[in-house]
Amino acid sequence: MRADIERLVAFGTRHTLSDQQSATRGIGAARRWAEADLRRTARACGGCLEIVLPEKMITGDRIPAPVRLVDVVAIQRGTERPNEVVIVQGHIDSRNSDAMDGVRTAPGANDDGSGTALVLEAARLLSKHRYPATIVYAVLSGEEQGLYGGALLADYAKAQGWTVKAVLNNDIVGGSRGSDGLVDDNHVRVFSEGPRADGDEGLRTAARRFGGENDSPSRNLSRWIAALAKARGDDFAVRQVWRADRMGRGGDHLPFQAKGYPAVRFTVAVENYDRQHQDVRTEGGIEYGDTVAAMDFPYLARVSALNIAALDHLARSPMPPAATAEAAVQTFTDVKWRAVSGATGYTVWRRRTDASEWDAPLIADAAATSVRLQGVRGDDWLFGVSARSADGTESPVSSAVPGGEFVPLAR
Repeated sequence: MRADIERLVAFGTRHTLSDQQSATRGIGAARRWAEADLRRTARACGGCLEIVLPEKMITGDRIPAPVRLVDVVAIQRGTERPNEVVIVQGHIDSRNSDAMDGVRTAPGANDDGSGTALVLEAARLLSKHRYPATIVYAVLSGEEQGLYGGALLADYAKAQGWTVKAVLNNDIVGGSRGSDGLVDDNHVRVFSEGPRADGDEGLRTAARRFGGENDSPSRNLSRWIAALAKARGDDFAVRQVWRADRMGRGGDHLPFQAKGYPAVRFTVAVENYDRQHQDVRTEGGIEYGDTVAAMDFPYLARVSALNIAALDHLARSPMPPAATAEAAVQTFTDVKWRAVSGATGYTVWRRRTDASEWDAPLIADAAATSVRLQGVRGDDWLFGVSARSADGTESPVSSAVPGGEFVPLAR
């Protein structure tokens, strides 16, 4: 992965407005290099990856003249449920202090060479296996100019009719030292939205009556990743951050959330702002610039291992089932859910309305699609259901609240 990032930095700049024709410098050369790497992985697995290059011409606030935008995408089709898709992504474009400078050096080692290297490594490892669901490995362009690559892939997913189970967006995942000297190499932050971005006034009204402000699919995906990290037992933990992204900032998972797809952002526990969106220089004894020297590669390996474990589990587990709970004016609660393909059993969960995580399972092996919880007064609890595959792999929990289903609301 270090070699991958050094190669990306060697392109000089990968700015979206940089040269697209040169074989050695600019976004075009970098993008073709990533495509070639994924094609090598495809050959090594006997053609198990289909390479597609979604593209469009774009303009915007940071793109004054039309520019060709291209994402590099490798699709590993599922053997049983090929339309059920898990996406891992990072953006290949970089920038320096001037967001409009497509000429001068912009190494982009951590932002986001780290995410790009993670995607390529995930493809190398997971392509050696076969999964019931589809895994998509995506190297995106145009993030620094306005999240254009994420929007392009989200549009592509919708056009393909994919059922997107989860999007793992990795952006700045290769450093452990903050600009104030604080070091944290034992955590990774995972950001997730609360109320759904695709919700309307009807959903907001229903959530006020029944709860669910903290139960979007993206939030439950974050909880599931945190539990997976804990179960791995390697002293590397998820610090969940319950907002869509960092304060006043954004990433390529947001266009997916806008379409109703469950999506989270992985990023370092502490950011180094001296090494982010900066010209390479030394000023006042402080080194600036997003260079390889400022990265922590063992840390990047740990973030990558967690992503790869999550992708492996998500591609083996069924879709989280849509669930409802009925408990008004009664001393019991009826929880119902829809059967999902690939499930051999279901788990029913509950948590207090003021609790952050799900309790131990109420029912760990439900074979039917409904259960009556005698003596459980639903006013005091939130409920959810997960699905389990034949090999015991558990899906994330789908909350039994308005908008808890892992599909877009407008469909």
